[in-house]
Amino acid sequence: MTSTDGRQKWLTVAEELAAALRVDAAERDRRGAEPSAEVGALRRSGLLKVDDWATQQAVTRVVGAADANIGHLLGYHYLQVWRSGLFDNPRHLPDLSGADLSGADLFWAGVSNPLDAALELRPVDGGFEVTGRKTFATGASVADRLVVSATHAETGAKITFTLDAKADGITYAGDWDNIGQRLTASGGVVFDHVHVPSDQVLGAHDENSPRLSLAALGFQLVLAQLYVAMAEGALAEAAQYTRTTTRPWFLSGVDTATADPYVLGTYGELVADTQAAGFLTDHASAELDQASRRGADLTRTERAETAAAISSAKVVATKVANQTTSRVFELCGARATAAGYAFDRFWRNARTLTLHDPVSYKAREVGAYYLTGEHAPFTGYS
Repeated sequence: MTSTDGRQKWLTVAEELAAALRVDAAERDRRGAEPSAEVGALRRSGLLKVDDWATQQAVTRVVGAADANIGHLLGYHYLQVWRSGLFDNPRHLPDLSGADLSGADLFWAGVSNPLDAALELRPVDGGFEVTGRKTFATGASVADRLVVSATHAETGAKITFTLDAKADGITYAGDWDNIGQRLTASGGVVFDHVHVPSDQVLGAHDENSPRLSLAALGFQLVLAQLYVAMAEGALAEAAQYTRTTTRPWFLSGVDTATADPYVLGTYGELVADTQAAGFLTDHASAELDQASRRGADLTRTERAETAAAISSAKVVATKVANQTTSRVFELCGARATAAGYAFDRFWRNARTLTLHDPVSYKAREVGAYYLTGEHAPFTGYS
């Protein structure tokens, strides 16, 4: 666990990186290039080495508020290292520990879309061979290491393993062309008879294991953190514009937009909602951390409570992100729609990422748990 001083150190580093990212975030969004330079900045900052759970969550929010794309990459990096540690594989875990990461600033990404079971794993001498294509894989093309899931050709089991992201036989489609999160390198990945050494296999997915099932909850938590970050980022940039540029409406009777009671009231509502979503998400983060620390002793009941907390956070954070990134235009005025300001990137990013999986199913899980005690099923999304 990181000390208070240690956590503050990393938050300061994150703020410095965020300030640099904010300077040209709009221009980089327009270019939509592979985020190689941005991952390089993450390496140089040292943030890839942070190994304290709560600090990781805080850092992800800070970076994500400045640039949701890079916050997305960083949050998923932490997630992949963490989820790899859920497998009981002592011979491989040292390579994934925080101590080892401090010696080499490796950027991790995942190739494991739950609804895209297109990778086949066949036994060969010394391990396996993986073939197939995954449609989406955030950050994979700019990663150093990959955490990959594939289906065993003979047993049908889901196997998770790690690979060098530049291994022979791996190619990246570069076909991510969506309206938001344009710098996340979320395109397809093709595996053409790629060798997987046996010592890089983390293990098989046990559908009855509460501990292994936490991986899906980790993804949901990172998404909720990013939604909050998007709202925080949109509010921060809108506030700066309102203070310096927005003109008061002629009927307001005030000299500045910051004195308009309607502007103040709307900011108050959006800020309060965003803060509430942040506190709820941080609570869910603490629940997941505690569940993860339970190890093999984690019960289904404890897991269900954690799932409900994370789903609650995601329901609220989704609404807040989409509402806030849209309503900030009302606070800035018509001139703020000029392309040069790129305020639309906040809404585009939020609208794109909040469609990751239907939030209505998260609300259903929360309602079922509250009314009947029904546990969320173990799936790739819950």
